[in-house]
Amino acid sequence: MNVPRTRIAQLTTGLWLGGGEIQFVELLRGLRDKYEIKVAVIEDAGLLREPVSQMGLKPTVFPLNGSLVQPNTARQVARLARWLKEQRINIVHAHDLYTILLAVPAAKIAGCRVVVGRLDLVHWEGRGRRAALTISSRVADHVIANAAAVRAMLIEKERIPSDRISLIYNGIDLAEFDRRSEQPALAPLPETGRSPVAVLVANMVHSVKRQEDFLEALALARARCGSLQAFLVGDGPRRAELERLAARLGLNGDAVHFLGYRVDVPSVLRRATLGVLCSSKEGLSNAVIEGMAAHLPMVVTNAGGNPELIEHGKRGLVVGVQRPQELADAMLQLLENPGAARQMGEAGRKFVAEKMNLNRMLEAHDQLYQRLANGKIKPSFGQ
Repeated sequence: MNVPRTRIAQLTTGLWLGGGEIQFVELLRGLRDKYEIKVAVIEDAGLLREPVSQMGLKPTVFPLNGSLVQPNTARQVARLARWLKEQRINIVHAHDLYTILLAVPAAKIAGCRVVVGRLDLVHWEGRGRRAALTISSRVADHVIANAAAVRAMLIEKERIPSDRISLIYNGIDLAEFDRRSEQPALAPLPETGRSPVAVLVANMVHSVKRQEDFLEALALARARCGSLQAFLVGDGPRRAELERLAARLGLNGDAVHFLGYRVDVPSVLRRATLGVLCSSKEGLSNAVIEGMAAHLPMVVTNAGGNPELIEHGKRGLVVGVQRPQELADAMLQLLENPGAARQMGEAGRKFVAEKMNLNRMLEAHDQLYQRLANGKIKPSFGQ
């Protein structure tokens, strides 16, 4: 007799090309043969919509159309609850702020188990949304944190019981990453010759990414290593401001290269000497994980999950937040000690292979879903 597969609704705001969204797609791809999966989004947009559709997972849309504080939000919660019942969903997994705020009440109405993903330190949300997110996470049956720093915040600041939180690191398909890194770049890359290259991969939307600190550090480092060049991968409304800063710092076209959005990041990383992430706030950065996968020694700030990925002196160097001089010194330390830098890069690659591989992430989610489906995790109503 065939046993019906557990039916899981996976919710994300949109299918843009971002670290969290890529993890979402990998989860769908890795578990779709074991579970009956349905996908719901708030915005039916993004470059990752095509690979999701190719899996036969056409997203159902629950648009918010602006502020959460409007009658439409209640309508979408009601619509989502009806949809969950119609699809006979057993488990709902909401992956980000807006889907959590919709999914938790809808799942409770529909009688589904609900798990929420908390993947950052809520560093760019307002006080009201943060309070709503905290309440929703307490009401959810289970919470997934992707970094020890996030888990600690949930326990210490949001008072969520530790036994209702699972720490599941992000996962990367190293074989696919290596295959992509060996492919020619999809768009031309600047000619850098034998010059060392520092690369920073981050959006230019949120100021917490602090590309300005990287540019200042680059200017300082070039006083001692005039050949050092930089790739900035990413785009957004802050790009023009950052380009103006680079000009004021005297970083001409041979020093810093703004590459915009790239879908061939592994190929770009292959051209680099070291990686940098200098955020003032961070969750668990996929950019750092990919840099480590590319054998790069990393220089990161002491923010969020960065130190647990790098471990100062072992897989790279950790510097203070908004300390361009420390950042410059760390980059120079790696450039001036290539043997130690190479060892850090290899240690980073080994760490990712052991702790961040995709199969480990998929297995951890599978085990959690099984515990929810089998009633081994008791329902929570915000106790």
